[in-house]
Amino acid sequence: MRVLCSLIIVGVLLVSISVQAGNTGELVRIKQNYSRMLVPSGEDSFGLLSILSSIQPEKEISDQAVVELHQRYPFDLKKIATYLSSFMETGMWPDINYEDKKRSGWEPKLHAERILELVKLYNSKQTSYYHSPEVEKVIHRAMDYWFTAKPVCLNWWYNQIGIPKTLGTAFILFEEKLTPAEKQKAIAVMENAKFGMTGQNKVWLAGNVMMRALLQNDYELVKMARDTIASGIVTGGAEGIKDDWCFHQHGAQQQFGNYGLSFVAGMSFFSGLFSGTSLAFDDKQLSIISTLIDKGYRWVIWNGMMDVNALGRQLFHHAPVHKALSLAFAASELGGGESEACMAIATALLRDNYPAPALNLLTGHKHFWQSDYTIYRRPSWMASIKMASDRIVGVEMMNGDNMKGYYMADGATYIYKDGKEYLDIFPLWDWRKLPGVTAFEDDAPMPLIKSYQPRNKGTFVGAVSDEKQGMTVMELNRAGVKAHKAWICADDFVLCLGAGIQADSNLVVTTSIEQCHKNGELLSWKKGQWSAVNAKQTVTAEVHRFFHNNTGYIVWGNENEMVAETAERKGSWYDVMQMYRPAEVHGEVTTLYLKHGASPKQATYQYLILPVVDKKNVAAFDLSDIRILRNDTVAQAVYAEKKATCWVAAYQPVQLRVATGLALTIQTPGVYMIRKSGDGQYMISCASPTQCEDVAELELNHKQIRISLPKGKGKGKTASVVAIIR
Repeated sequence: MRVLCSLIIVGVLLVSISVQAGNTGELVRIKQNYSRMLVPSGEDSFGLLSILSSIQPEKEISDQAVVELHQRYPFDLKKIATYLSSFMETGMWPDINYEDKKRSGWEPKLHAERILELVKLYNSKQTSYYHSPEVEKVIHRAMDYWFTAKPVCLNWWYNQIGIPKTLGTAFILFEEKLTPAEKQKAIAVMENAKFGMTGQNKVWLAGNVMMRALLQNDYELVKMARDTIASGIVTGGAEGIKDDWCFHQHGAQQQFGNYGLSFVAGMSFFSGLFSGTSLAFDDKQLSIISTLIDKGYRWVIWNGMMDVNALGRQLFHHAPVHKALSLAFAASELGGGESEACMAIATALLRDNYPAPALNLLTGHKHFWQSDYTIYRRPSWMASIKMASDRIVGVEMMNGDNMKGYYMADGATYIYKDGKEYLDIFPLWDWRKLPGVTAFEDDAPMPLIKSYQPRNKGTFVGAVSDEKQGMTVMELNRAGVKAHKAWICADDFVLCLGAGIQADSNLVVTTSIEQCHKNGELLSWKKGQWSAVNAKQTVTAEVHRFFHNNTGYIVWGNENEMVAETAERKGSWYDVMQMYRPAEVHGEVTTLYLKHGASPKQATYQYLILPVVDKKNVAAFDLSDIRILRNDTVAQAVYAEKKATCWVAAYQPVQLRVATGLALTIQTPGVYMIRKSGDGQYMISCASPTQCEDVAELELNHKQIRISLPKGKGKGKTASVVAIIR
């Protein structure tokens, strides 16, 4: 019996030793992956490093995704030499303000970033600084300064996420050179991060805990952190990846360019970090991330630039370029290069953007129904519409970010051709006249937003789509202005409608049509010829036609004053993003807008945007084909005869005589699109932005039709039915 017990104990010990050895091997592999992924090797399989190298680096950075993108730049040896020569005996750099109190763009973070840059340099065989005693000495002294001074930011994010994320990476790459005392101090820095929070913040914190566990060689804690990270790879939660393939954080708020981008970049990194171990992401998890890229992010990137409507509060200098390139790196590295499915989606994303294609292959109409956000892509142009509702937070301001963006989700409408139309325009904008927005004209300071709650009281916000074209609608009831706004996205135009515009102030109300960088002359069609608009011009003609940057604008059918202006503007990045130092910038801006007057009661508008056309086609465009059936608070309805398509936003039951042989009665409020084919078949698509009913009822040529609407949490989803009417 004693012999048997002894054998059992020995067996258990052998199993335990074997498990521990296996766990140790896993930790070693993860640390090796850190070095493989983060220390520059000179490889550039997709040419993305070459693209990055062609972009001027930013001097002031707060965006974590851009910080990490800049960490990919090839070593600037001249800059490195400056780091080494200017480094002081105190362990500080003279150009860093260590007393900085900003909540965004906190300068002491530069100290941590330089430590990481020097650690990568020290470990890279690509330069003569490889294992340099001089570099090693500076790293130790710079770390000692941080351990001793313990800088603290007023913004918790830097203390718990940003700094541990940067320094933790440096500690792991430099672990073999850390003294026992330094290692304990490094672990103390990492202990500022603990499990908790939601969305991307949860992922960041868990990643920092994992780095501490690696320094402590604690496999169980590494596994716990990995499982916490992977727990975010799901859809349908209150935050994170939504069922419409958008990303939400800070409540029901679209965060493609901020937290969502960091989520994708982070998950891509972790998918490579855990590869070759038992902790590797499985196929389902990789599929969810790659689908988020394919059905979400691919739609909001145009010619290598992220849509302004996707940036959220992060309106940094060159943000559209940097964020799109950050996504490209993340997509190309997802799955550690071992997943064919992930690589196929990455290849499609890169094909669409790098270099910018002559014709875009990803086309169609997509409405992110949980996010009040519409994208319409054609081979040579893209339109973007961002809204808010009583269920969706439109935009946020915090930590000095986005100090002018109060109206950014009130129907902001951007038209892209080369993608540079709004690049770095933020300091020059009149922020009350963002394209597509109806708001007061006022010189008062921009109101501030101080919560994550929905602020538009409008419920009827959504879109109908057949994936090729569609109609987007917004009931605006916010900040003293009410309006019904609608956008019809068809093959060759975007038609914009407004009705029931009223306000509770004696300030003038305007609707902005365009406000972009001047690119060539702004032309106005008068008396059968085009003439340049060289200053500010106000017109009151029945039909106004304008042309600028290969785009036509036609306004008709209302009594609004039309204002066209090309002007030199000046502004400051600091006024938009307070991480920047105050400095004046200049540029020329082209603006088109409508004036509805003071205290309007039931004002309306209708205008067409014709992207990628020539002057001749704008002048000759036949408006008679676009019949505005109604444009009021009962319905906004349009019929285009050549397209054999009728679009209706029915706010109440309504009867419409659409065309000869086509009568329509809508009993259920909603958004409808009716298309007729040559054989007499009708395709009916409908959406219920308010989800008040389970069934939409209508009559088409006096025949009753019932359409079951999608059930569940998703308000505004589209249903379709094919009705044979002969």
